[in-house]
Amino acid sequence: MAEDFAVVAPMLAEHARLEAELADPALHADAGRARSVGRRYAELGRVVAAYRAWRQASDDAEAAAELAAEDEDFAGEHAALLEQSEAAAEHLRRVLVPRDPDDGRDVILEIKAGEGGEESALFAGDLLRMYTRYAERRGWSTQVLEATESALGGFKDVQLAVKSRGVGADGEPDGVWAHLKYEGGVHRVQRVPVTESQGRIHTSAAGVLVLPEVEDEGEVAIEPGDLRIDVFRSSGPGGQSVNTTDSAVRITHLPTGIVVSMQNEKSQLQNREAGMRVLRARILAARQEEAAAAASEARRSQVRTVDRSERIRTYNFPENRIADHRTGYKSYNLDAVLDGDLDAVIASAIEVDEAAKLAAAGES
Repeated sequence: MAEDFAVVAPMLAEHARLEAELADPALHADAGRARSVGRRYAELGRVVAAYRAWRQASDDAEAAAELAAEDEDFAGEHAALLEQSEAAAEHLRRVLVPRDPDDGRDVILEIKAGEGGEESALFAGDLLRMYTRYAERRGWSTQVLEATESALGGFKDVQLAVKSRGVGADGEPDGVWAHLKYEGGVHRVQRVPVTESQGRIHTSAAGVLVLPEVEDEGEVAIEPGDLRIDVFRSSGPGGQSVNTTDSAVRITHLPTGIVVSMQNEKSQLQNREAGMRVLRARILAARQEEAAAAASEARRSQVRTVDRSERIRTYNFPENRIADHRTGYKSYNLDAVLDGDLDAVIASAIEVDEAAKLAAAGES
């Protein structure tokens, strides 16, 4: 064999150990731990399956080579099996490319209106619907944690939690982050605004920030003394009060200065719980960026200030066109994309990302 893929040996051992652990009823008393083990087991399962397929193909090719050496009639069969073996090896190499450790996580999407005033807020609402419909297509659940509406029914900002089923039908991790992490950045829209009386096309933008959600509260420990919690009355578009009780919550994490405000729920307790979810996700993202700056190109490209110059994608309504400026993807089915048909768009980002990782692995 040209390669023996010795790196797989410890993965096979870990896979067997996790399989035994999953069979232990005691594990499932801790739902968080059980989910973590199950996700890792599924991730390793991809490697195990690819490795076994390669070993079988390699063994078959070697056996055919021995037969072909004795009888030329087997030469054609040997060539076909050798090609299958090489294809299996290439697939295994791809599977062995280091995966993003956050790929199995759920996410919190933050969508913020930027340039364009009311038109930008309406576009933020379009993006919210697009991601909600995409989640529905994949069987994921969504929850609006916080939303500030604009006067015309758009959103100045909105936070959406997206939760997966855990492991997909194919046994692979059905992680939301693995798909939606590529959505972070500035999204530009070109269309005739509803407020435009002359029929002129305007350009505006909305920003999307994608945060991996914390599964276990212990993963991001927050001391009570590190928090300042203020309560106030909820307000609607234009600042009018929509609640007669102090149910809205503003949480400030003093060590980092991160501030989260929540008023979407009816009770102060519910708003506080939602706020803590977002706060933990933001703290986790900040820590990951600090600890792995060299590996955080994706997050650095996400929106910090919503500006046209940072755009990752353009949605052109007059041409029904969508163009991704990072991958070169372009199609003329904007209406379908905004209805949640994001598979091809996201697949183009995954393909570019995997190609870059393969190239980096080949250089190392």
